[in-house]
Amino acid sequence: MKKVSLSVINDLVTDNRIHKVAVSLQKMGFQPLMVGRLLPESHSIERDYQTHRMKLLFRKGPMFYFEYNFRLFFYLLKSKIDVFVANDLDTLPANYLASRIKRKPLVYDSHEYFTEVPELIGRPVVRAIWTGLEKLLVPKVDAAYTVCDSIAEVYRDLYKVDFKVVRNLPVCSQTKKPDVDEKTEDQPKIILYQGALNLGRGIEAAIRAMSYLEGTELWLAGDGDITKQLAQMVVELKLEDKVKFLGRLPIDRLHKTTRKADLGISLEEDLGLNYRFALPNKLFDYIQASVPVLVSNLPEMKRVVEHYQIGIIAETHQRRELAELMKVALFDLEKRLVWKQNLMKAATELCWENEEEILRQIYMRFL
Repeated sequence: MKKVSLSVINDLVTDNRIHKVAVSLQKMGFQPLMVGRLLPESHSIERDYQTHRMKLLFRKGPMFYFEYNFRLFFYLLKSKIDVFVANDLDTLPANYLASRIKRKPLVYDSHEYFTEVPELIGRPVVRAIWTGLEKLLVPKVDAAYTVCDSIAEVYRDLYKVDFKVVRNLPVCSQTKKPDVDEKTEDQPKIILYQGALNLGRGIEAAIRAMSYLEGTELWLAGDGDITKQLAQMVVELKLEDKVKFLGRLPIDRLHKTTRKADLGISLEEDLGLNYRFALPNKLFDYIQASVPVLVSNLPEMKRVVEHYQIGIIAETHQRRELAELMKVALFDLEKRLVWKQNLMKAATELCWENEEEILRQIYMRFL
């Protein structure tokens, strides 16, 4: 049985995309090995495939990326790997070196347009370094895929590599059907944001909009770089009774939380091409849970929402206008009835099982 390594820079606990890829590879006949890092706050994990998490001295900055790739390189070099998979640009250097020394195939799974992430905008030196690595290494991979058509088209044009598209869709066969019981009148409506609490996700706008909503709570399921700033904003706006921080939730608990929501939001800002082309997995999680959505007017998300007619497109992030859109999405019963019906169709089509065939086309030639 051929062994395939899947390298990520996180602690594996909440990376659902990589878990789904690993399970799919198992079904094809591969033996997956998932490699990440171990943080002091990391939860334990139990998987049906092999995992390895490295304790690192550094947690961010240049030394973190150097240490991670240095440690990853030597771990991969001593492991018996037949196919190397680098997930995102920050794991590609170590995988490239190890794959070339061992003369084994290298696959690149790009979860985002890495050099266009907001964290690099306004940092020309750091961005130039990552862009240089991308130009050097991506044209040399043996196979590649990414999360949406827009990013795939950019990479095809830039590097003349045939990037396939494997969207980060839920596993429908494992998704429990949502409860259909309506809330009583005295229960608050729930607006849910799930995912990283990072710059450019539109979370601040959603919090500010809560000042104009009654009988409604905003639940933030996740953690990230701006968690403390968001918490301070909630206190300053005196919205502690309306905004709840749930923290990072394990996959099963997150699914249960999603099914409780009345509205799911994905309000990414147009901060560079990475967010402009965003197609977040939370959008598909909302769909599987039969939760209507409010999304930014960005091409990939807009295409899905308009195609299936499952929610509202936000043309602005202004607090008052956003609050009005939220009111419509939460309290217009006629629209919600149509959206709920359409969500059922969307949920049957937007499934990981349909993406597996693309993965099979990519990986089977390495068996």
